[in-house]
Amino acid sequence: MVDLVYKINELKKKKNAVILSHNYQLAEIQDIADYVGDSLGLSQQAAKTDASIIVFCGVHFMAETASIISPNKKVLLPNLDAGCSLASSITANQLRAWKDENPIAVVVSYVNTSAEIKAESDYCCTSSNAVKVVDSIPIEKEILFLPDRHLGKYVQAMLNRKLKIWNGGCHVHEKIGDVDFNKAQQEHTKAEFLIHPECGCSSSCMLNAEVYFDCKGIHLLSTDGMINYVSNSLSNEFVIATEVGILHRLKKIKPRAEFYPLSMNSVCEYMKLIDLQQLYDSLLLEKHEIKVPKEITDKARLPINRMLEIA
Repeated sequence: MVDLVYKINELKKKKNAVILSHNYQLAEIQDIADYVGDSLGLSQQAAKTDASIIVFCGVHFMAETASIISPNKKVLLPNLDAGCSLASSITANQLRAWKDENPIAVVVSYVNTSAEIKAESDYCCTSSNAVKVVDSIPIEKEILFLPDRHLGKYVQAMLNRKLKIWNGGCHVHEKIGDVDFNKAQQEHTKAEFLIHPECGCSSSCMLNAEVYFDCKGIHLLSTDGMINYVSNSLSNEFVIATEVGILHRLKKIKPRAEFYPLSMNSVCEYMKLIDLQQLYDSLLLEKHEIKVPKEITDKARLPINRMLEIA
């Protein structure tokens, strides 16, 4: 593995490439990446990099977003099977039909969607800036929010603003919704609970995932929000409610702290598909390029740029 890491780093220099990794990737991928972050952070890095090649260690919609932002750069996805259950929960045809039913509505799409969906949207958002994006839209405007219903309900509660919400969900965060939250609190009485807004967790602070409150010791945060919170917290015990890949990064930030996943089943198999050998092969042969057609790119760039400007 050491030899492979050396080869990747040498190849990266030779080809003027940058490696981007999502927080949920395998530890070995996170460790070799030039930047590790959430969807928003990765989008921002893709937009500003001077590299000729972007090797995107994430899932398909993320590589598409990088291609839209940087159409003149080569974007590689080391494993083409790296998809997303949430992105698959709505199709472009379904969105077009929904828009036809609500012709004056503004469409806000979570970044966890296909390029085709983004091309049909007015704004994109991530979990870290969804509230800010929706809040930027005039209050009299009707909003279609998609595809994650839990994030939509969170935004709705935070702003006390009615949204029309698509009934989609992430299969990983849905699993966390089946966890006995109160039992976890009894087992970890001194811990702070950091919960991703996509989760369907139910507790006294989140009433059946319909109304969200930031109670003492319970914080609803994006993945990068969790990173920032742990970095600045005086606590040394945390229960994390999101995909378990983030634990690797959290342990590096605060090695003496204890981190417990709210559910050991919160594993995204798509995020675990890319390994070092696939990364090396993709960079060496420049294979698995993700290129979004120009007509979709031109339409999708506007909502993405709005997201980046608001962020």
